[in-house]
Amino acid sequence: MSLDRTDPEGSIAEAAKAYGNWGRWGEDDVLGTLNFLDEAKRREGAGLIRRGVSFSLSQRFDMDGPQKGWRRRTNPVHTMLDTGTDAVLTGQGFPHGLGGADDVIAMPLQCSTQWDGLGHIFDHGKAWNGRPAEKVVTSEGDLVTGIEHMAPHVAGRGVLLDVGRVVGENGELPDGFAITAGHLTATADTQGVSVGRGDIVLVRTGQLTRVRRDGWGEYAGGPAPGLSFTAAGWLHGTEIAAIATDTWGFEVRPNEFEHAFQPLHQVAIPNMGLLIGEMWDPDALAEDCAADGVYDFWLTAAPLPITGAVGSPVNPIAVK
Repeated sequence: MSLDRTDPEGSIAEAAKAYGNWGRWGEDDVLGTLNFLDEAKRREGAGLIRRGVSFSLSQRFDMDGPQKGWRRRTNPVHTMLDTGTDAVLTGQGFPHGLGGADDVIAMPLQCSTQWDGLGHIFDHGKAWNGRPAEKVVTSEGDLVTGIEHMAPHVAGRGVLLDVGRVVGENGELPDGFAITAGHLTATADTQGVSVGRGDIVLVRTGQLTRVRRDGWGEYAGGPAPGLSFTAAGWLHGTEIAAIATDTWGFEVRPNEFEHAFQPLHQVAIPNMGLLIGEMWDPDALAEDCAADGVYDFWLTAAPLPITGAVGSPVNPIAVK
């Protein structure tokens, strides 16, 4: 599709009309593109386990994370409620020498590796499937498409598209690099892997590799490589179930329009119903895929079933 950098409003409306899925799975749908991930796709994904080697695709959850407080997004605060010191010095009131430790964590649900739920983004006051946003997400949470509905479903065939390694230099794309459908297709072709209905796609840009080396900098919200707005047609046409990146915002930043903020989100989540993951860590998996030439695998990435949440932390596990 064409991109008029001076007209984000018109381009978003055009893409929403061309690539929208409202009503595709009925007026009561709460899963969006996860409907593409069916039992057959899970059996296919499970059949990819050969060596039994597994990889966590999650960044850590601690106070040394990337968040800077934008819109009250902070890094996790981990506090001990009971410790070994308590057990030794106070006995904790338990009999026969029993002691224990407990802890609590306070954090935004989207402070590290996470999924964006279907109630996370609206388009002109409309949530996924054309529902009024004010009736979907209230102060009590997402009353309709809370992320708990997705908890049983996010497991199947995963595909790594290591665009950083195929298109970039030294395995990394520069900040501001817009990944087009052509780049995604070329990467899949180079790797000898297919992408299609029901797949969970992980796009590696190499930005996380770079900030690990150089420091977080503007990782949380600043310039980044990412999906081009023009990739909306690829996201829709491939019928993938979900997609995640190793960046904070999934799409290229700065965004490709003048005076715009996350326009691809505005098309993909409320109109397409696409499940989007951000701040995933594909590096160890990518090294293994480059070594053995196998870029598809079993992937399980269930969100926490937090009732009414519009996002969730996740520890995705890839098994080859």
